[in-house]
Amino acid sequence: MKLKWSDVTDIAILLEEKYPNEDNVNLRFTDLHKWVVNLNEFVDNPDASNEKILEAIQMAWIDERD
Repeated sequence: MKLKWSDVTDIAILLEEKYPNEDNVNLRFTDLHKWVVNLNEFVDNPDASNEKILEAIQMAWIDERD
């Protein structure tokens, strides 16, 4: 599976699998960005993200954990 920034839900699932003990509510977007681009399945341009995308990933991750 190859992921891009638009694959918010799939990214959130992988983040929850890889970082189950991270505080996904009170995180820094710089950390979230790093974790996403370091996922093996991530193939998109690292510079193509923005705050709106990172916030959507964070919300999906929170939902995934619940």
